[in-house]
Amino acid sequence: MSTQYHHLLLCVVLNILVLSAWQIAGKNTLPEGLILLGENDQVLNLVQEGGKPTGRFCNGRLVTNFLSQMLGIKNSIPAYLDPAFGIEDFATGVSFASAGTGYDDATSNLFAVIPLSKELEYFKEYLKKLSSFLGKDGAVKTARESLYFISIGANNFLLNYFTVPARSTSQYTIAEYEDFLIGIARNFLIELYSLGAKNIVLVGLPPSGCLPLVKTLNLVPRRPSLEEMKKASKDFNVKLQNLVATLSIELDGIELVYADIYNPLLKIIQNPNLYGN
Repeated sequence: MSTQYHHLLLCVVLNILVLSAWQIAGKNTLPEGLILLGENDQVLNLVQEGGKPTGRFCNGRLVTNFLSQMLGIKNSIPAYLDPAFGIEDFATGVSFASAGTGYDDATSNLFAVIPLSKELEYFKEYLKKLSSFLGKDGAVKTARESLYFISIGANNFLLNYFTVPARSTSQYTIAEYEDFLIGIARNFLIELYSLGAKNIVLVGLPPSGCLPLVKTLNLVPRRPSLEEMKKASKDFNVKLQNLVATLSIELDGIELVYADIYNPLLKIIQNPNLYGN
């Protein structure tokens, strides 16, 4: 992979595009808290990602950075909206990820952060700039050969469904909300594919009930139990895996894989002694 994927990391974090997506033929990252690189710092919002250690996004050396370095691309991936960088930097890796966002744009609206739909617009704008920089054939080749890393979804449950009444039982049951999000994810992946993305990693949700944020929020009266939140993550992950299997058949030439972070993280949480003192 290191010889093939050397151009672009697209993070749409999407939070990958960071749209939570990344391209590694180069890399591109699109949407979420695990792979954020500063996109929200360029807009007025309630979820700033910071350019120094804050306790929220570690010290800036995130999963996408380590992967990019491992593949010999570059040590850090710039945010698309960072004015200090241009297309010559983005041609070998760029992040569109937005902290606090999710598949459901209602989640990003809570904190006035960049929604997934806008991350996709930025990606389209990026492709036009890339075409001017590399030529049409070069841009098409980069889009086709890149690895897209997409990590998104936890905020929809933690900061939206289980916190804000508008998206909870008054409008959806938890199963219905999961299906609603899966529909958005499906449309997003199909559109990303139509724009040239062929190699996509879709990251599942972590065991949300075990996260420090959730344990803090659980002190709020009438909050769902930690087990309910963990179950929502597990159920949603099953539906994501089914979506990956379906689209892998429907979309010709796509390499779409599901990345499990639920079980490895849960193992660490339940057996911390196995991973050092």
